[in-house]
Amino acid sequence: MTHLLLIKTPGGWANADKEAEEFHLKIKLGQTIHSDFKRMRNAAFHRKLFSLFALAFEYWEPGEIDTKWGKPEKHFDTFRKNITILAGYGHPVFNIDGTFKMEADSLSFGKMEQDTFDKLYQAVLTVVMDRIPVLSKMTAEEIDELTNKFLEYA
Repeated sequence: MTHLLLIKTPGGWANADKEAEEFHLKIKLGQTIHSDFKRMRNAAFHRKLFSLFALAFEYWEPGEIDTKWGKPEKHFDTFRKNITILAGYGHPVFNIDGTFKMEADSLSFGKMEQDTFDKLYQAVLTVVMDRIPVLSKMTAEEIDELTNKFLEYA
């Protein structure tokens, strides 16, 4: 299977990269091909979401507890997944012992469309404003500005 990048132009679809151009040249005039089209996600917006996660993680204070395994540590990936679930983007899965847990939906480009990702970003922003005390005192615009600054240093 060949993956092509195409750009919509006023005159129709155009090749977006060398691979698409080479594939196009192999197709004879009048030959029919089949494809499933999918809009590409905005990579800059993807990075911005992860910047928001990083900002929230930086300000998050989990508290002190001790367990029989020792003191838990802050873990970014676990934090990101928990925020994603709290934002409403998760699904239940069974553990081997018969109990269930919530697992975060994948944020990968291939598994989430841009429209869903846009809604996820807003839901994550709401969760961050509700759950992180320092950020709860800020407006969405102030957090957005801080997120953009955080992104510059990433």
